[in-house]
Amino acid sequence: MTLRNAAGLMLALVLVGLHAQAQPDIFKNADLQLGVKLIADNQCVACHVSKVGGNGSAIYKPQGRINTAAFLRGMVEQCNTELNLGMFPEEVEAVAAVLNRDHYKFK
Repeated sequence: MTLRNAAGLMLALVLVGLHAQAQPDIFKNADLQLGVKLIADNQCVACHVSKVGGNGSAIYKPQGRINTAAFLRGMVEQCNTELNLGMFPEEVEAVAAVLNRDHYKFK
């Protein structure tokens, strides 16, 4: 292994470690691709637009009442229940993990 290859490998390992730390433990096994698909399939954005207007992102209030990753997951579960979406727990986790990644940034 050359020094250049070793440096590249080290950088890759650091980046993987940083990515793993980017999500709180509650979302460590979440399937982010599944979460993105579920958000689209269940028309979450359209629902949020109808509630708050604009592009719907005003519903995400990182400094507001959702102040932990667990609370965020609970809010997604509440939408699941209220709208009778029929998502399984791992699907709720996936959606919450995407919302955390894109809006809340809980560590």
